[in-house]
Amino acid sequence: MPAGPYVALGDSYTSGLRIQPQVGVPAGCARSGVNYPSLVARGLEVTDFTDVSCSGARTTDLTAAQRTDDGTNPPQLDALTPATRLVTVGIGGNDAGFLDVLGRCAVESLRSGLLGERAASDAPCRAYYTEGAGRGEVKRRLDAAGERLASALGEIRRRAPQARVLVVGYPALLPGDPARCTAVLGDGVAAGDVLFVGEQERELNAMLSARAAAGGAVYVDTWAASQGHDMCAGEAERWVEPPQPAAGAAPVHPNARGQEGMAGAVLARLR
Repeated sequence: MPAGPYVALGDSYTSGLRIQPQVGVPAGCARSGVNYPSLVARGLEVTDFTDVSCSGARTTDLTAAQRTDDGTNPPQLDALTPATRLVTVGIGGNDAGFLDVLGRCAVESLRSGLLGERAASDAPCRAYYTEGAGRGEVKRRLDAAGERLASALGEIRRRAPQARVLVVGYPALLPGDPARCTAVLGDGVAAGDVLFVGEQERELNAMLSARAAAGGAVYVDTWAASQGHDMCAGEAERWVEPPQPAAGAAPVHPNARGQEGMAGAVLARLR
């Protein structure tokens, strides 16, 4: 396994939004001292470790400075050098607008309920994105994210030619059985749309896997490892928090347990 230097790149699923202790600068990047990159570094006993992940990051922020509510994060790829031996990349969800899709599903669920349309369609959000005003939007954003990620992987290879590069996927947000979410989501998201959101997340992870393979990187599947630990699981089991999170955690983001699970998936892939 690579002994470092190790550089971690990514968005809020990597940085560990709201998970204590929050460390590093700028503070607006919301990096946790126990996010999965930190845990991977400890597991590998890497002392030369640099975490430049940042909440809200898109693939464009790999090569350009990112402004946050509290400071500016330099281009993430600037942390790479020819000496770098390990790179993890956890990014793409913000490009694809994944959390926007979940928010739209809540809006469409409310709208269809108010208009009395729920009986006609148990998946109003799916209808919005496949037949309505949002038709084709998710695919367009996903395709564009894939192109930008491919370019970024090429740049990583150029800047750190000897590094092992891992693209880290996203953990499961929702279960395959919508009934398991009744207590957590109530009528907030229609049952059919729980399945739709899950399908979109799998599409996102499939894109990340394909781009990793094409770019000479290794894909880390955190979705399979997180089955049964989605936001609708019990508080003691879930890796991802629901819209109303536990204290000290961010809504619809990995909690400390989730970061541990993602670190385990990365270490298992390295070994």
